[in-house]
Amino acid sequence: MNNLIVGLGNIGDEYDGTRHNMGFRILDALAQASNIVFDDKRYGFIAETKVKNQNLILLKPSTYMNNSGNAVRYWMNKKNIELDRLLVVSDDIALPFGTLRMKPGGSEGGHNGLRSITSCIGTNQYARLRFGVGSDFPYGSQIDWVLGKFFDDELQKMDERVETAQKMIITFCLAGVQAAMNQFNGK
Repeated sequence: MNNLIVGLGNIGDEYDGTRHNMGFRILDALAQASNIVFDDKRYGFIAETKVKNQNLILLKPSTYMNNSGNAVRYWMNKKNIELDRLLVVSDDIALPFGTLRMKPGGSEGGHNGLRSITSCIGTNQYARLRFGVGSDFPYGSQIDWVLGKFFDDELQKMDERVETAQKMIITFCLAGVQAAMNQFNGK
C-alpha cells in the first residue's frame, strides 16, 4: 500500500535548519536511516522506500510553505494515495519544543502550509504529525521565530526527538493513525 509522507518546509539555504523546516528535517533523517536519497521531481523532492508491506513516498514540496497543497494534491493523484494514507509533518508553535503530536485531522492552527493543503485537497481530515517548536517570542515576532534557528539546548535534544518522530511515521504506515497516537502522543 502506498503512503504519502509530506514534510513541510521552505527550499533554499536561508531556511535550512529553521524551526519552520522541521518537516524537512524529519524526512531527511528518515531518508538517511533508510539509505535513500531525494530526487528533484515535479512540485517537490521525492524519495521512496519500503517498510514491510508498505510503500513510503516521502515528499518535500518545492513550492514553498504557503503553496504546499499543490504538491500534495499532485502526488496524491499521481501515486493514487488514499486520504487515510496521507501524513503531513509540520512544525507547531502551540507545542513546547520537542513535543510530538499526531492527529487524524482538524484545524490548521494558523499554519499556512496546512491551510494550503486543506484548500487544495478539499478537506482537513488528513493525518498530521506536529513537532513542537515552542513560542518563546515577543508578540508580533512569530515570523522571525519560525524562520529562526534552534537554540543549543534544543539541538542537544533534537536527535532523540527526530528519531521518535520517525518511529511515529513508521507506526502510522504499518498500523494507522490511531495506533501511532496511542503509542506515542504524550511521550
